[in-house]
Amino acid sequence: MHVIATAGHVDHGKSALVRALTGMEPDRWEEERRRGLTLDLGFVWTRLPGGEQVAFVDVPGHEKLVGNMLAGVGPVPAVLLVVAADQGWQPQSEEHLAVLDALRVRHGVLAVTRSDLADPAPARRDALARIADTSLGRVEAVPVSSVTGAGLDELRAALARLTAALPAPDRAADVRLWVDRAFTVRGRGTVVTGTLAAGTLRTGDRLALASHQASGGGRPVRVRGLQALKEDREEVGAVARVAVNVHGVAADALRRGDALLTPGRWLTTDLVDVRLRGDPAADLPRHLVLHAGSAAVPVTVRPLGADTARLTLEHPLPLRVGDTALLRDPGRHRSPAGLTVLDVRPPRLERRGAGRARARELETATGAPDGAAELRRRGLVRRTELLAMGVPPPAEPVAGDWLADPAHWAALRRRLVRAVEEHAARHPMDPGLPVEAARRALGLPDRALVHALVDAPADTAPETGPRLERRDGRLHGSGSRPRLPPRVRAAVDAVREELRRAPFRAPEAHRLAELGLTPNAVAAAVAAGALLRIGDGIVLLPGADTRAAELLARLDQPFTTSQARRALDTTRRVVIPLLEHLDARGLTVRLDGTLRRCERTGAAGGPATP
Repeated sequence: MHVIATAGHVDHGKSALVRALTGMEPDRWEEERRRGLTLDLGFVWTRLPGGEQVAFVDVPGHEKLVGNMLAGVGPVPAVLLVVAADQGWQPQSEEHLAVLDALRVRHGVLAVTRSDLADPAPARRDALARIADTSLGRVEAVPVSSVTGAGLDELRAALARLTAALPAPDRAADVRLWVDRAFTVRGRGTVVTGTLAAGTLRTGDRLALASHQASGGGRPVRVRGLQALKEDREEVGAVARVAVNVHGVAADALRRGDALLTPGRWLTTDLVDVRLRGDPAADLPRHLVLHAGSAAVPVTVRPLGADTARLTLEHPLPLRVGDTALLRDPGRHRSPAGLTVLDVRPPRLERRGAGRARARELETATGAPDGAAELRRRGLVRRTELLAMGVPPPAEPVAGDWLADPAHWAALRRRLVRAVEEHAARHPMDPGLPVEAARRALGLPDRALVHALVDAPADTAPETGPRLERRDGRLHGSGSRPRLPPRVRAAVDAVREELRRAPFRAPEAHRLAELGLTPNAVAAAVAAGALLRIGDGIVLLPGADTRAAELLARLDQPFTTSQARRALDTTRRVVIPLLEHLDARGLTVRLDGTLRRCERTGAAGGPATP
């Protein structure tokens, strides 16, 4: 299926033309048919030569109904522009063409209607010249008469050529169905309609509703049924006019401009930076209406550069980088300003001069999704957030879901190395920088990023500094050890001498206190490699655990705790945490509540137990 919107001045015969092409009535309301004036969007369809189905979104042409016209044109890729031969170019012809140009619509056909009432050549010539100066460029033009039928076959052929030239839609894309109608069907419940521009909808799909009534991730709804051109479907792919029977929301909670979205794949935002086409940013009124898809949202405009601005939306919309929209002042007859969305998660502008600095940042932004450029601007960003912005990730995550710009990542690692070294210089007995302190020092949003920086291979990027190590939740320079003050060193030497005489008789707490070895001093000695901690307040000589495993391997296997205590000539206070330490190292295996066996032996080469 293809979807084409009409455009043109009021009373130039748009509805009559699509009625003649399709045999269907586009005016849905009795008042429209009574007055002969289209007030809201109408929807009709037919088959073109070659069998392709085409649906028409018939829009109103009256100047007071341009908002309704925009809701129909916004999501549609092509246009049937209508000019009457007997009236020629008119004010709403100009306004509708300006809307199409602002939205960068590039595909269309010109129909010169009422050709039975006047020579179509002058109106055709004038209209083609005006259209050529817009995003539509050169288009086919066909004179027709809805009354006599003259030219209708030629117009159908031109429309077939138009649809054949349209770019293929991405049916695997994330769904964003802008709602143009919402109503209740007896026995079915809530139904919404819209133009599916990309993606695929299936019965049973779970979607998120981006509503004018709520912000955040969107209300969950489920697709109960689908129709395309009044036919029940299990699946509908873009581009298509679609009616969606949804469960989870009442029709009176919905309105035009809401959207059904693929869950977790879109960001709703009330703050966007944009590039403008048309009037300079400084010339725009402060308060305008943003038209995107079928939505119309009041915005406040803050100029940044000559052609860039920041928009604050009255309520959030699901927008992505590269989206095309327009700004309009409903109270004044001025050309709409087309725009391209550059950033849907822009930084706050709180400091003096921040606006000018932001304008400089946006000078190189094109609006085309560029993962590498986006990552350079942000430094760090979650992969899922980048995808939700409409930007393809340029690389694999560095930690979890986090992506990092390579230059920013290298700078972070250099800063981390400096932070670790500065902490060690300030705290010689406690040189390890806590991971949380490192996270705060670098201003990182996640501890996992600190771990990834530590684990980054320094030899692949030597300019980022030496290798770092993580021990007991603290960061150390590779090979760095605490520097023990002379008083602490003397106390530790005394303990080491006592342990050399009795390797498994750890000093009691009162003995450590007598020597002046506080818990911090003991921790520093352990970090320095002078002592081995096997439990709370229990220290031995480094390597004592391996020596213990060698001695225990000489026992008959398995052995009891009491047998281990006697073999090591120690006390129960020491042997229990020592055995647990050996279990943790894999040197012994606990078999039950009383027995263990040695898993392997140390350097002594004692017998191993199978």
